[in-house]
Amino acid sequence: MLKQVYDWVDERLNITPMWRDIADHEVPEHVNPAHHFSAFVYCFGGLTFFITVIQILSGMFLTMYYVPDVINAYESVKYLQNEVAFGVIVRGMHHWGASLVIVMMFLHTLRVFFTGAYKHPRELNWVVGMLIFFVMLGLGFTGYLLPWDNTAYFATKVGVEIAATVPFIGTFIKHLLTGGEILGAQTLARFFAIHVFFLPGALLGLLGVHFVVIRRQGISGPL
Repeated sequence: MLKQVYDWVDERLNITPMWRDIADHEVPEHVNPAHHFSAFVYCFGGLTFFITVIQILSGMFLTMYYVPDVINAYESVKYLQNEVAFGVIVRGMHHWGASLVIVMMFLHTLRVFFTGAYKHPRELNWVVGMLIFFVMLGLGFTGYLLPWDNTAYFATKVGVEIAATVPFIGTFIKHLLTGGEILGAQTLARFFAIHVFFLPGALLGLLGVHFVVIRRQGISGPL
C-alpha cells in the first residue's frame, strides 16, 4: 500500500532523485562504531537531532492542552499531568528532554572543537551551530516559565534581571521579555509566543542550513 502511494507521488513529482540525494551517501569509516570505539562521539550530532525531534513532537502535544494565561496556565499543566492519558509521560519527556538536548549539544560542540571540524572550510557551519546552541538555550529559558509555578516565576525573574545587565541594550531586552515593569500576563504571553513560534522557526531554518552545509562538505575527518 505504501509503495503504491509512493509510486503514485513519484510518478507525478519525481521525488526519488531528491530522496536519493538526501539519504544516499557513504559514511566514512572513522564514523562507523563497528570499526572504531571513538566513532561514538560522531553520533552526538545525530542524537541531538533525535532528541530535538522528540521535543518538537511532545511540545505539539502539550500545546493542545496548555492555556497561556496567568489564571489557567498552572491548572492546565496540572490537568495535563493528572487527567490526560499519558500526559505525565509526554510532559516528562519534554521536561527532561530540554535538559538532555542541551547536554548533547554541548558534547557535540566539544567533539567538533577537539577534532578541529570548525576549521576551513567549515567555519560557516560552526557559526550556524553556535546560533543553534543559543536558540536552544533560549527555548529552555522561555519554556521554563510556562508552568507558571513559584519555581518558574522566581527563576525567570532572576534570568530577566541578569539580561537587564547587558550593556546598552539590557533595559530594552528586559522590557521586550516582560512586556512591562513586572512579570505578569504580558510576560507569560510573550514567553509562550517566543517559545512556540519565533524560536522554533529560527531553529528549523538554522537546522536546514546546517544539514545542507554538512551534505555539501561531508563529515569531517578523524582526530
